Amino acid sequence: MRQLLILSGKGGTGKTTIASAFIKLSNAKTYADCDVDAPNLHLIMNQSTVPRKNDYYGLSKAEIDPELCVQCDLCRQNCRFDAIYADDAYSVNYYACEGCGVCEDVCPVAAVSLKPAKAGELMLYVGETVFSTAQLRMGSGTSGMLVTEVKKQMKLASKNSELAIIDGSPGIGCPVIASLSGVDMVLIVAEPSLSGISDMERIIKTAETFQTKAVVCINKYDTNIENTEKIENYCKKLNLPFVGRIPFDQDAVKAINTGQSIVDIDCMAGKAVKDIFDKTLNVLYRGR
Repeated sequence: MRQLLILSGKGGTGKTTIASAFIKLSNAKTYADCDVDAPNLHLIMNQSTVPRKNDYYGLSKAEIDPELCVQCDLCRQNCRFDAIYADDAYSVNYYACEGCGVCEDVCPVAAVSLKPAKAGELMLYVGETVFSTAQLRMGSGTSGMLVTEVKKQMKLASKNSELAIIDGSPGIGCPVIASLSGVDMVLIVAEPSLSGISDMERIIKTAETFQTKAVVCINKYDTNIENTEKIENYCKKLNLPFVGRIPFDQDAVKAINTGQSIVDIDCMAGKAVKDIFDKTLNVLYRGR
């Protein structure tokens, strides 16, 4: 099964919009949303099945047993995250605790212990298609590990799929690194702004680090033609395949706001994405 990952280096560039269009155009039987902090692919890819849900446990969190606590204050004094506070009894701020275990180690009466903490929820839709996604709990870490689990359950549930479309995480941090791991190619969605160019350059370098084949397209290219040309020239300089431009399109905005993909309607952006889709798959399967 080939895995095509769609990244942007930041949020708001149209990554999910293009991912949903690719899923429709390829009639993909397998896809995933790895933006675990704010998943939204499900809003467009309406699912007819009830998802299988599994709790995801990340870092452990400290808990203090008030029956054993002698209020020696050593835990609070040694907590570098200021996660422990003393009121009527000593307690731990769930969101501030990083699970380092120092408080447990310094407690003279074993009143502090680290407990597994639910950090999110995995969801897997299995029917005519396989759709894997997850939601990270607010304030929880280990987002990269959760992304890895999203991809793992997608792969295990898939049967005889030729292509998997993966909507990646924004940025270049741990979730993106986990998204990149093991994929065959990444489509980078750029936007023609100064910050968009910087984000694109960073995500290209990240993909290079993992020796992952990459292609680039530009969304809303006509909002700044000068920067669009800068992006295309940058791709030529790196000998990086450039697969197309997508215009800013009010009809596309209306489609997205009603839960449709931009290839579900007749619009300029949808037509451009169809051409980008063909070129991207040519590179993925034929290397050109």
